[in-house]
Amino acid sequence: MRPMPAAPKPAAPKPDDDALLPHFGYKQQFVRSLKQFESFAVAFSFISITTGIFTTFGFALTTGGPRAIWTWIIVIAGQTLVALVYGALAARVPLSGYSYQWASRLANVHVGWWLGWMSFAFLSIVTVSVDYGLVQVAFQPLIGEAYTPTSAALETIVVLAIQAALIIWSTRITTRVNNTAVATEVIGVVGLTVLLIVVAAIRHQGHWSNLGSSGVVPAAGYYGWLGPFMLATLLGAYTIVGFEAASNLAEETHEPHRTIPRAMVRAVLLSGAVGMAFLIALSYATSSIKAATASSAPVALIVRDVLSGPVQKIFLIFVCISIFACGLVIMVTNGRLIWSMARDKRLPGYQLWQQVPRATGGPSWATVLAAVIGAAITLVLRTHTGALTTLFTASTIMPALLYASTVLLYLFTGRRRRGTSGHFSLGKYEIPVIAGALIWLTYELIVLIGPSAFRDAQYYVLGALGVGLLFYLGQWLLEPAAMRTEQGAHGLEALDAYTTSSASPAGGPPA
Repeated sequence: MRPMPAAPKPAAPKPDDDALLPHFGYKQQFVRSLKQFESFAVAFSFISITTGIFTTFGFALTTGGPRAIWTWIIVIAGQTLVALVYGALAARVPLSGYSYQWASRLANVHVGWWLGWMSFAFLSIVTVSVDYGLVQVAFQPLIGEAYTPTSAALETIVVLAIQAALIIWSTRITTRVNNTAVATEVIGVVGLTVLLIVVAAIRHQGHWSNLGSSGVVPAAGYYGWLGPFMLATLLGAYTIVGFEAASNLAEETHEPHRTIPRAMVRAVLLSGAVGMAFLIALSYATSSIKAATASSAPVALIVRDVLSGPVQKIFLIFVCISIFACGLVIMVTNGRLIWSMARDKRLPGYQLWQQVPRATGGPSWATVLAAVIGAAITLVLRTHTGALTTLFTASTIMPALLYASTVLLYLFTGRRRRGTSGHFSLGKYEIPVIAGALIWLTYELIVLIGPSAFRDAQYYVLGALGVGLLFYLGQWLLEPAAMRTEQGAHGLEALDAYTTSSASPAGGPPA
């Protein structure tokens, strides 16, 4: 008699990502189509080193000269620490709405609402800044069109409409477009970096001494308080933001408690490494610092001086794709934030904004609202294009305030619940990471708030908060119950329920 074959070992149960949502009072409305690369691509595209460096390298040259590029390292170190704290929060509360949801669950509804409003104001403005920049500094030069405020405004509105249509049509199609843009951005920037260094060296146009030069900026007082070195930090601060966008798609991501934290940190580190190499190549290949500093588009000038015209056109194509993807991801993020607040009845017109007609698409009306707000801002500014610089600065102050508020939130409330086994956690490095993040954010806010040159941007931030106060009071009058209570289990009780469900054998609610 032959022995019976041994029974195969049962496969380890796969966690049910959707099982956690009922603990927070929600039902699953999206298809979870985002995996590790897609989540990383969302964070990487929002950062978009091509967009940031292309639009702010001139500011760096004017403020601190070529040596300003070394402040990039400080920003990467600081933002990596912030991304680690955000990762710890995303693992604990994997819900769309990121800071809004984290603060609502860990602190209270009111703190969450204000962080949500600040995020909404930031995302609305930065969408316009990015898409307008796409038209003005990349698309129109690519096709040889002369810039006018009216043409740039109309083309920006067309870009906004295309982005909204893609998002509403299909999340899968949107992520495919974004994934392609990530590949083209990395290939384009890395390829351009190598070409600039090699060709500049062959033609004897490169100067390594540029890397330590202050250019047209006087060396005296360079490292003084709010001097050129401190202000030059904004080169990176303008660019390395938005990595948290991955956490705003938590309800569309597989195993968000593991995937999202890694995606955010990897996006910051890769952006930092590739961006630093590109900045070194640009500085080395600059044949005339004075001419580059005086140019309104110094990156394009340097590329044209070193490389041929066709190569510059190819580079502009890569820039167009990268900036389009950046604006696309920002609109995705804003739409999900609007939807997240609307389903909790915390925005006027929530009955419309909370609708998700198809699980494979985005929240349609929330996305339309994000696009319409962007179009309205564009039309208002069509004859006041100088205001875009102010709004761009304001859209850097806002995330700095959000980052600082969120890190403080984690310090005072998030640390009450340790990470579940198998989830992302700061572990024994928690205190050093928090301390480092707060030191960096304090430094960044000093640079953004101290100089009088940024007063207009600061007034915009105050104005946005003032408008927010009106909506906040209005919601208290219209939906007092929603503004008092949280969906599902309240506060930390929801986290307890989620922790229990994550630890159960099937990954779902305990029996």
